[in-house]
Amino acid sequence: MFVGYDPTWPEQFERIARQIRALGDADWTIEHIGSTAIPGMRAKPIIDVAVRIRDLDDFEIHSQALHAGGWRRGSAVRSHPVMILEADGIRSAIAHFFVEGEWDAVHQRLLRDWLRSHPDDADRYSHAKCDAVAAAARGASTYNAAKTPVIQEIVDRARAARGLPSVPVYDK
Repeated sequence: MFVGYDPTWPEQFERIARQIRALGDADWTIEHIGSTAIPGMRAKPIIDVAVRIRDLDDFEIHSQALHAGGWRRGSAVRSHPVMILEADGIRSAIAHFFVEGEWDAVHQRLLRDWLRSHPDDADRYSHAKCDAVAAAARGASTYNAAKTPVIQEIVDRARAARGLPSVPVYDK
């Protein structure tokens, strides 16, 4: 499930960002998020990206072109649109679309920034991910639900450091 950090992940992100801009809006801000955005972290080899859109209509206007380019809608996430890129049944990228007004408080971005600058928390999160895989294998929890308590704690600290209140991070 997890692989060692791949130094080509930033290049893969850049390629994916170019594709999304070409299919969507050339002015969209796109950032690398998720574990593949944390240098040195083991991760699933799936590139997660955050895309800043004006509003949900902006996403809807471009979703057909993204679909034609190989992206499909799909995710249990309820708080924002998500599209997935797969080839031969293997997921290679996930794009999360966030409206402008929410961009600065997106917990995926806050978590990435915090983990990049707090190696102890990055290590703790890495261990929580491995524990979550084990819990999921035992049927005790889903992978995402099992790692959420650690994510919540870290994101709460990151939000507090920016003067933001705590909000639930689990949205599935």
